Amino acid sequence: MDLEVYQDIKRQVKRLLELDLNHYKDEQMRRRLDSWLVRSGSTDWKSYFERIRIDEKERNRFRDYLTINVSAFFRDPERWKTLAEMVLPRLLKEALQRGLAESGLRIWSAGCSIGAEAYSLAILLDELAPRRRHSILATDYDLGALNKARQGGPYTTEEIQNLTATQRSVYLQPGGPPYYVTSSLIKKVEFREHNLFADPFPKELDLIVCRNVVIYFTSAAKDQLYKAFRDALRPGGVLFVGATEIIPHPQTYGLRNAGISFYERV
Repeated sequence: MDLEVYQDIKRQVKRLLELDLNHYKDEQMRRRLDSWLVRSGSTDWKSYFERIRIDEKERNRFRDYLTINVSAFFRDPERWKTLAEMVLPRLLKEALQRGLAESGLRIWSAGCSIGAEAYSLAILLDELAPRRRHSILATDYDLGALNKARQGGPYTTEEIQNLTATQRSVYLQPGGPPYYVTSSLIKKVEFREHNLFADPFPKELDLIVCRNVVIYFTSAAKDQLYKAFRDALRPGGVLFVGATEIIPHPQTYGLRNAGISFYERV
């Protein structure tokens, strides 16, 4: 794909899907676009864009493909262990000190994909502080992933493999595969469509979980997001990123390293 074609695709995608591909790494996105054109059965991009202008279902399929989604319950278990044993207890203690015993924590799962991450958060909070009224907001721009999340599944054996036997018996419906979470767990999470580069962020958050999302973005886009995440956190709030993600010079964003994959707002 030459540069002129790619520039035209970016213009069309922004107009038709309200998705700015300038935030994504060029080489990786070009490969994904080449692959999609072959899978779509179209001979060229002009005819494909004519098709999605009138075919809403195909337009949504294309948008969902471009917003990459890979997720699982308690993905990278060691990081979640740190969250459960060190980060969340500290945040819960601070909430008590601020006189917020009943309201609990304000948490945002940004780029929540199919909901496994948000439900993992709900499980941990139910285990650590079950009588507190926590607020868990989970957002994504992929409508297909959001629909799956809102329905509580279906999830594959691989996606639920990090759940303990007890967690499976308490938080999953009987049967499977495929697996669905219980209705009581679904009620603990609010799912909402959200564009990280266009929509306003929530404020005064105790914890933001955004894992394996920014790795697909350019350096300029990452810089924009880290500043926005900082502003969305309360002082002392924590940003939880992916296992392979490192924020260079976090102090430039008003953050400090609080352990592998964790950054605290100063």
